[in-house]
Amino acid sequence: MIYNLADCIVSPLAFGSDECFEALCQGRSVARLHNGAFGLPEPFFGSLFHREWINETFAISCPDDNTRYTHFEKIAIIAATHAIAKADIDPSSDRVLFVLSTTKGNVHLLENSDGFEPQRAYLWRSAQLIARHFGNPNTPVVASNACISGVSAQLVAMDWLNNGLADYAVIIGAEMLSKFIISGFQSFKALSQERCKPFDKNRTGLNLGEAAACIVYQRADADQVPHGAIIFRNGANHNDANHISGPSRSGEGLHNAIESALAGYDRGRIAFINAHGTATPYNDDMESWAIHRSMLEHTLVNSLKGYFGHTLGAAGVLETIISSKALLHSTVLPTLGHEEYGVAQPITVCTEKLPANGDSFMKLISGFGGSNAAILFSIKH
Repeated sequence: MIYNLADCIVSPLAFGSDECFEALCQGRSVARLHNGAFGLPEPFFGSLFHREWINETFAISCPDDNTRYTHFEKIAIIAATHAIAKADIDPSSDRVLFVLSTTKGNVHLLENSDGFEPQRAYLWRSAQLIARHFGNPNTPVVASNACISGVSAQLVAMDWLNNGLADYAVIIGAEMLSKFIISGFQSFKALSQERCKPFDKNRTGLNLGEAAACIVYQRADADQVPHGAIIFRNGANHNDANHISGPSRSGEGLHNAIESALAGYDRGRIAFINAHGTATPYNDDMESWAIHRSMLEHTLVNSLKGYFGHTLGAAGVLETIISSKALLHSTVLPTLGHEEYGVAQPITVCTEKLPANGDSFMKLISGFGGSNAAILFSIKH
């Protein structure tokens, strides 16, 4: 049995998983309209770190490490440092696997190296340095599969743990925005200049965000897993190969991922579905099709993008942690920004904080290239 041993979120909204969850319970968000950021002529709505906060927090979290890291690497290390400390494991053990989830890493260094070696723009190099920071002897795994990276990273780690290749897995999702990333989304008119409105009739696009999140998973016999722990049930990836950036119009890839993840599981136990919910026209419609086709239209659905923005490679890890906290508190969080229902198929969008009627949740996520993933968790009784 695999369960969440510890976790940590580092975000512009709050530092710490519990602190982020409490902020969401209060309906808080620090996403706003940014003008002139990264030298871009067009404003965008999103959630950004103060770079000095990152430097100061890193100095406190890692006072004995004078190695020069990028901001991306620093937030990843900060999140992992605190999660590992809570887990009370030895990260230098060869029975610990490190998995890094990111879509872009240090891509900004391609434009300006800022004194870093050329290899620093490669994802494997950042993963190597992060794992080496903790003295881990293994080759780290990089999961970079568009927006589903954070869930893909967890599924890779589950395979390693289930096959006895490791006892612990440290999954780190991290993303920092840059001119390259934002201008790319702006080029195909995907960004909104106001707070995003997932599953809303008047949605106009997504918001972007920066964050790092880390989960430490442990494999143990069922009788060793503490009651009340969040345990991994099942999960799956499915690619519908519809388009380089557009999702399937009928949701077959995500529908197949949902069905594979459920695999005979009692759907009545699912308290809520944390959807991808980017507030783009096609993604939200596609998710409504997939949820409806899986006969989950009466299950509460929420999106967290209005709170954090879309944190890309960090999203699957961050949103799993928040959803786990919500389940443990018997709570379904509302979809911030949603006002008027407006997707292709009937689903039950959660618009207010509600009690969770069930002991399980499902995390859905989709990305460029037609990639889709679903992962199922429950509370250990």
